[in-house]
Amino acid sequence: MSDLQRFDWQMEQERIDLVVSEIKKKENKLQKNTGTVSSDVIQLRKTFWQDVTVNLDEPDDIIETAAGIKQQAELLLEREQTYGQMNRQLKTLTRLKYSPYFGRIDFLEKGEKATDKVYLGIASLMDEKDENFLIYDWRAPISSLYYDFSTGPAHYQTLDGNIEGDMKLKRQFIIKEAEIKGMFDTGVTIGDEMLQEVLGNNASTQMKSIVATIQREQNQIIRNEISKYVVVQGAAGSGKTSAALQRVAYLLYRYRNTMKSENIMLFSPNPLFNSYVATVLPELGEENMQQATFMEYLNKRLGDEFDVEDSFDQLEFLLKGKEDEDYKIRVGGIRFKASLDFKHLIDQFFKKLSERGLVFKDIVFRGEILISKETIHDYFYQLDSSFSIPNRIELVKEWLLRELKKLVRRELSKNWVEEEIQFLEKEDYLEAYKQLQQKNRFTENTFDDFEQEQKFLKEMVVKEKFKSLFAKVKKLKFIDLLGIYRKLFGEKVNQTGEFPSNWSQICLQTTERLNRSVIAYEDATPYVYLQELIEGRKSNTAIRHIFIDEAQDYSPFQFAFIQRLFPYSKMTLLGDFNQAIFSGATGSPTVLKDFEIKGEESATYVLSKTYRSTKEIVEFTSSLLIDGNKIEPFNRSGAKPTIIKTEPALLIDLISNKIKKLLQKGYRTIAVICKTAEESKTAYAALKNVISVHLIEKGTLFYERGVHVIPSYLAKGIEFDAVILYDSSFYKRETERKLFYTVCTRAMHELHLYTTEGLSPLMKTVSNDTYLLEGQIRAN
Repeated sequence: MSDLQRFDWQMEQERIDLVVSEIKKKENKLQKNTGTVSSDVIQLRKTFWQDVTVNLDEPDDIIETAAGIKQQAELLLEREQTYGQMNRQLKTLTRLKYSPYFGRIDFLEKGEKATDKVYLGIASLMDEKDENFLIYDWRAPISSLYYDFSTGPAHYQTLDGNIEGDMKLKRQFIIKEAEIKGMFDTGVTIGDEMLQEVLGNNASTQMKSIVATIQREQNQIIRNEISKYVVVQGAAGSGKTSAALQRVAYLLYRYRNTMKSENIMLFSPNPLFNSYVATVLPELGEENMQQATFMEYLNKRLGDEFDVEDSFDQLEFLLKGKEDEDYKIRVGGIRFKASLDFKHLIDQFFKKLSERGLVFKDIVFRGEILISKETIHDYFYQLDSSFSIPNRIELVKEWLLRELKKLVRRELSKNWVEEEIQFLEKEDYLEAYKQLQQKNRFTENTFDDFEQEQKFLKEMVVKEKFKSLFAKVKKLKFIDLLGIYRKLFGEKVNQTGEFPSNWSQICLQTTERLNRSVIAYEDATPYVYLQELIEGRKSNTAIRHIFIDEAQDYSPFQFAFIQRLFPYSKMTLLGDFNQAIFSGATGSPTVLKDFEIKGEESATYVLSKTYRSTKEIVEFTSSLLIDGNKIEPFNRSGAKPTIIKTEPALLIDLISNKIKKLLQKGYRTIAVICKTAEESKTAYAALKNVISVHLIEKGTLFYERGVHVIPSYLAKGIEFDAVILYDSSFYKRETERKLFYTVCTRAMHELHLYTTEGLSPLMKTVSNDTYLLEGQIRAN
């Protein structure tokens, strides 16, 4: 290190000491204020009702009481919100105290004489007088200079226009415990030293948000405010998801006065992934957005009336199924039902329903049909056909509610009501008495009018029994949606080139499932779409931005349905066509490849550089793909992947020994990836007897450090220090190539493939220079 470098280092450390000192002052002041507000909240909660005068004697008193309660509630809410905000500020200050910033740029604005020194961190920090910035938030407009330019001419965009100037210096820091551990002056890209420091670490059980290493192309994705649709096609480990979450943080910062975290929705690939990314936004000082899987949304709409298959069960079928005739018919059905051609078929079918074809359910009470499905059918079709189907359904609902009220009165004279009264509990009589007293129908403390007593009790019994019928009508359960959807596959259609050649067989297979009240995953979205057409649009206007991770696993039909659900939302789609494991298994169309979003309202970004895995692992995994040469590895070296041939009897012993060695190396997250859930259970049952392991299943919500046995499709989106493929010879079909590639790309530092049946046929394209092959190890 030269004298100049040593001097620079010393000066930068002195500035850090100064900034940390300022942080501590603000922290102490905030802690005192937080204590005061906390006491206010506790006191307000304790004395809430003491400070409100409750008087319900006169109407004016009731209004005054309600106003008093509202005022007290608003005061408590304000104090609670202030306390929450102070707590978040304290957490941010704590993070800044240990690592105040990661970058510095010296920028001379055009027309100015003084150069601005701008230090970038995860949050802004003002000096003691709140006059000057000690640290700029990485999302601030001026901070984009750090990500987009090298020294020399540079510019950034503000609300007031474009600011031009000259960047004199671009410096990066690695700061730990408020001490500089590394300092580099660099160009346009984030320096290799910084990336090596981050990428060389062990994988975590939760995604890390490293705003210090955002690349220029990722920064463009993060700060795009114009496009309605932002589409990101990125190689495995290229930072797609990280950029998406940083984009969420940027949008919340940029539109902090008009957008909250509850206005943003993330559709994630599985529940486990939700927990994996749960800490990213809080680390950046933001609250988490809404998160759900697409299947969770469908299940809410489908309810519990059916046996609904999810995407994982569908993939299990595809991976384990024998390629017989039934299998081929199912695959053809999956492929067609993913397309917009099938959506068009449903649209045409729906138009016909305006004139004929809707199916309804009988309204039954105590085994008796009160209102028949034929009566409901006739009432619907006698309504003005110029009204939309949803509007007519609403009129039918109102009519049915009126009819039920009439039927309630009719039931009062039935014998069963008298019998029910005989079995009422004491509490039921007391409740009836209270209600009567409130209505001022009695003045004494006992029932003194037997007829009135009986009448009221009858009304109470019948209304209670009818309650579920009223609820079902309000929820439109009188529509036989399953019967209507079943009719779709009984209709004769003009078999043009738009339909699969075995459409009639697909219809028979689908109908057989529907007759058993089974809805296959490929039918779930079309079913809910038809439901929405009939019942009326249930769009969500509160959500202003949708993020779809693993977008390659969404069909054009599913994406069109999401667009319908969130018609006013901007969308960010992230995916990798090479990891399209669901469509890859069937040859189905996918959003990223077969559904173009055209026009000025969309922007597409391609991230071809991968940062997750070592160069050796990337060279191996990319050769599994036809166009794998387009993937550019980050220059981080490690051991070559190994392929170990063995016999089934030795597989568990060899894998457990390998795991022990990996743990000795200090690796904290190790995945034993199996092809299917069934295989995972088998491997887990054997391994748990010799080593501590966790089984990851489709319902798993969290995972810890350690060794995990996991099905192939649940490993998507997650990275591990080391990956062991339980038996790579099980990946044989060409339709499984993308799945094979996906599981191999989960490894950061080491990849080991075991095989009991020789090399997978999918490895014919892989050069033997990219891996180490261990010879056949035989059992005694």
